[in-house]
Amino acid sequence: EEQIIAILKEQEAGLKTAELCRKHGISEPTFYNWKAKYGGLEVSEAKRLKGLESENARLKKLLADTMLDNAALKDLLAKKW
Repeated sequence: EEQIIAILKEQEAGLKTAELCRKHGISEPTFYNWKAKYGGLEVSEAKRLKGLESENARLKKLLADTMLDNAALKDLLAKKW
């Protein structure tokens, strides 16, 4: 994240996008994806964002597992013995 933010700050300082992409060996679509995600962030904010994204993914997985268990129990209870 630190390198990405440094590259974005170079562009904000006035370097042209095409020149910047050649200098760092990245494609323009990659640059614009980074800009959409990290534009205007500081390094500490980007690290916090990454932590929140990983926590969100973990919580989504827990929710999906719980919903599967719930559906299986409902199916089991719905069967006529």
